[in-house]
Amino acid sequence: MMHIFLNCLAANAGSGLTYVRNVVPQLATRSNLRATVCLGPQLRNELGSPANVSFIEKEIPTGAAARFCLEQLLLPRLIRESGADVLISAGNFALRKSPVPQILLSGNSLYTSPDFFSDLRERRAYRILLDTKVRGFFAHSSVRWADCTVAPSQAFAATLRAWTGGNITSIYHGFDREVFFRDSSPLPVEVQQKLDAGNNALRIIFVSHYNYYRNFETLIRAIPIIRERLNGRNVQLFLTCSLSKDEYSGPFRTEPAAALVKQLGVSNQVVELGAVPYRSLHWLLRACDIYVSPAYTETFAHPLVEAMACGLPVVASDLPVHREICGNAANYFTRFSPQMLADCVVRLEGSSALRKQLADSGLKRAQDFSWRNHVDQIVALAQRLKPSKAERDRAA
Repeated sequence: MMHIFLNCLAANAGSGLTYVRNVVPQLATRSNLRATVCLGPQLRNELGSPANVSFIEKEIPTGAAARFCLEQLLLPRLIRESGADVLISAGNFALRKSPVPQILLSGNSLYTSPDFFSDLRERRAYRILLDTKVRGFFAHSSVRWADCTVAPSQAFAATLRAWTGGNITSIYHGFDREVFFRDSSPLPVEVQQKLDAGNNALRIIFVSHYNYYRNFETLIRAIPIIRERLNGRNVQLFLTCSLSKDEYSGPFRTEPAAALVKQLGVSNQVVELGAVPYRSLHWLLRACDIYVSPAYTETFAHPLVEAMACGLPVVASDLPVHREICGNAANYFTRFSPQMLADCVVRLEGSSALRKQLADSGLKRAQDFSWRNHVDQIVALAQRLKPSKAERDRAA
């Protein structure tokens, strides 16, 4: 029986949480596999007591540097004590001296994004710039430290190969339709009230906490253009964050985006829902007309798959990753052009046939993503790296 050690100490928001919430239940279904998962207490409380999975809870220090040092000092001993055969490092950073073969899951495109660095310089966000450069150094080194690095898309795998020259493979992240649509409880009352206030409006939705690389400002600038081209029709942009105060925004300042909303006179059109529980997200998506992703860098984008699974036509920035994930289920625009974004939305609004075509393509495309398939491929990779008994005896 193979024993996997999964380091999830970095999973504290966004795609990291989505990953752990979906992968751990899949690991639990495999009777020929044991897993030890190292994670923070808050996430541990969500996962119950799955079969064949044991947990190590550790308080996670604030800051990437502190977490990196904790992992380098603590994890080798925990891995040896667990008796694991293979380490999976799920947080972009690998152990420099892993006691067992190591698979690195790399999913942060900021370290390789010229647009992000230019954006930070323009905003004079020099502290974030320095922090990203330091993290990028360790992310680059981590590819060398790991036996194999896995990217969540072919496009990002190609970027990592060009950046590091390392051994990179691509394994898509998954989507579990049954889990995503399982919860039948309604949306929170305050969210439903905000939705109801937009009756008869064109409802545009973007699911993300606030950060710079998701390119909120281009989307906000597109709203008055869309309204003008639709002859003043009511347009509502629903955001799953707050521009006045977003606890998930970290070092990213929301004030300039909030000021832009007021400057453009679209305060009544930009509706800040705040964080929406993941279990209720399918209700929110189904209540809207178009999903938009204006991000200027990306590695996979789970919300795109979730939107497609809900039958929403998609408008996305013209990134290789977006084209790979959505295929012909989206209309694409140049990433910093609010005019072209508006063109895509207006084109969709004016053609029920195009909306249906994109929605049907999206429903079909969403079926191509499966957490079971993802875990099958990760486990197969780990099996190939697992040392034989003779190799373990020699190491001992």
